[in-house]
Amino acid sequence: MLTAACFLALMTAPPDSIGRDSLKRHLLNEVVVTATRTERPMGALPMPVTLIGREQIRQMGSLRLNDVLQEQTGLAITHDHGQGLQVQGFGPEYTLILLDGEPLVGRTAGTLELGRLAVGNIKQIEIVKGPSSSLYGSEAMAGVVNIITENPARTRATLAARYGANRTSDLTGDVSLWQGKIGLYAFGNRYQSAGYDLTPETFGQTVSPFQNYTFSGRLTAELSSRLKLSLSGRFFGERQDNTLEIAPGVAVAGPGRVTDRNLNPVLTHRLTDAWKITYRYYSTFYRTETSLAYTDRGQVYDESFFRQTFNRPEIQVDHRLSEKHLLTLGGGWIAESVEATRYTDRRSFTSRYGFFQYEWMPTGRWDVILGGRYDAHSQYAAQFSPKASARYELGKTLAVRGSTGVGFKAPDFRQLYLNFDNGVVGYSVFGTQELAASLERLQRQGQIAEVLSDPAAFGNLRAESSVAYNLGLTADFDRRYNLPVTASLNVFRNDIRDLIETRAVALKTNGQSVFSYTNLNRVFTQGAELEATYRLTLGAGRLNVQSGYQFLTAKDKTVARQVARGEVFRRDRIDGPPATLVTTRVSPRDYGGLFNRSRHMANLKLFYELPEKGFSVNLRGIYRGRYGFADRNGNVILDADNEYVQGYTLWNLAVSKTLKSFTLQTGVDNLTGHTDPQYIPNLAGRLWYASLRWAFEGASKSINP
Repeated sequence: MLTAACFLALMTAPPDSIGRDSLKRHLLNEVVVTATRTERPMGALPMPVTLIGREQIRQMGSLRLNDVLQEQTGLAITHDHGQGLQVQGFGPEYTLILLDGEPLVGRTAGTLELGRLAVGNIKQIEIVKGPSSSLYGSEAMAGVVNIITENPARTRATLAARYGANRTSDLTGDVSLWQGKIGLYAFGNRYQSAGYDLTPETFGQTVSPFQNYTFSGRLTAELSSRLKLSLSGRFFGERQDNTLEIAPGVAVAGPGRVTDRNLNPVLTHRLTDAWKITYRYYSTFYRTETSLAYTDRGQVYDESFFRQTFNRPEIQVDHRLSEKHLLTLGGGWIAESVEATRYTDRRSFTSRYGFFQYEWMPTGRWDVILGGRYDAHSQYAAQFSPKASARYELGKTLAVRGSTGVGFKAPDFRQLYLNFDNGVVGYSVFGTQELAASLERLQRQGQIAEVLSDPAAFGNLRAESSVAYNLGLTADFDRRYNLPVTASLNVFRNDIRDLIETRAVALKTNGQSVFSYTNLNRVFTQGAELEATYRLTLGAGRLNVQSGYQFLTAKDKTVARQVARGEVFRRDRIDGPPATLVTTRVSPRDYGGLFNRSRHMANLKLFYELPEKGFSVNLRGIYRGRYGFADRNGNVILDADNEYVQGYTLWNLAVSKTLKSFTLQTGVDNLTGHTDPQYIPNLAGRLWYASLRWAFEGASKSINP
């Protein structure tokens, strides 16, 4: 509704008020690489893609990746073992996060902490919604976020410092050099916060103090007119000082450390104008270490570690058969391993894969893409993930696009090999490959009161899979009507099968449970996204208006059928007054679907610039509708009002003034100071900041792609 209202209001503006500005270079014509693994104009792609450029990231005043993504249409930041990303109703474990086309590892319970990524070296962020397993394999069921970092394309340097609420400081610098055929780019960032406390009446802080460092660099060399080498690397290190109360009057404290590093050499060989071969190698290492000791006597309470490695050589061949036919072929091999306190032994996976993509442009109006990928994994059955998509231009203004594809997500190390006994609460969680032996151990120790399910039924975990459909319409009113308005509508449906869920296997004598993982449910997500942009001259400046809205439904098919048949019941508020304990039948209208999914989300962003004055200001609003948090009436599904987190709106404001080489920026995130300590602890309240940035620009140097 917000987008539609904004769109209609803007459409009524008199044509003579609409100016032609430097933003004429439409976003639709920006080049992206993630959707097809080749450089393609975004507006010509047959699948939904969002592009966020460097300049918009700077204007927003964002520091970390989660700050940027939370303001995009159809994306929600979830708070479960870190800040993860939800796309088209899928949880964080179903979206692949890439850094320059290579996957980041180090997920906790499926969530990759987006706060690990600084944004100071980002050139652009590309978001492809819908299954991309046909090109990228597992974890790309919901889509792909590809973070493209800077290249040494010119000689320049920047240095920026920022200070704000919660004693948060950020120091960022980068330098880009080019000499002859050699280019060098280096980036460094230090980010620190004193944390904050939303519940001062309880022990400890909501978020403990932390500091982290990011260093990255890229060396490029044009070895010949047809041969180019790129060598890039990144290091991330973080320390957080934790303090916890594990029992009344008993506290533990100690540091938690995270290390993340990767290396990525790429050799590009353009054999002819029609043939290009790209050789890639990617190696990454992720490690966490936590040490907690009693604060009163210094005795060790808990020490744990987690180490993960990922290595992948890959080759990709691009062949232009003719102006209307493009072919991409590729293949690679993956070796992964983990070692952790909660794993019995070092565990490893290997995988071989091959992929193809054929793009056909029979006429100037048609663009058809067919592709597929075959993955042969050492631990589960081989997967083939096909995808087909097409785009047709109805005229100069409208184009229709559609895609369908199969996605999959392989069982992860946790679901296969986790071996964890919680010494504080008393429950246990075992991966399917550890379940039988671990359950037998607990039985010998007399800890099992009742076995609920046969452990043998948990042995063969299958990969989750989905079939997705996306159908959309795009409109660019500039080409025909000289009206700087773009709009897009995308309708989507995802059917997921063999969803891996946590399930109780046995009851322990202490009243707690033993959990493992199994393929259970069939789930669907469906909805629609509407986006619109409008650019106009306003006074001596220019105004860019962006807005978006998503409607989403996400449900368990089995539960929906049971509710429709009247087979599901609930008791009235067993956890709070008025506790009548009256049992009633759950109606289809009561069933709210999957937890942590908002039916309605929207955003509105206003960017105003006075280029001649070096002044800019922007106001961005984000609305997230209510969403389910947890079951409170004992029937395990979302069906009561007190099981929801209330919806909220955040407003962020930033103002910048550039004077020669210096830019002063100040702003406030979460202007209204909205907080929800119980359900959204990562929402810190009103945050002010001020920053100063110095930039030096030298001569640019064109680089062959």
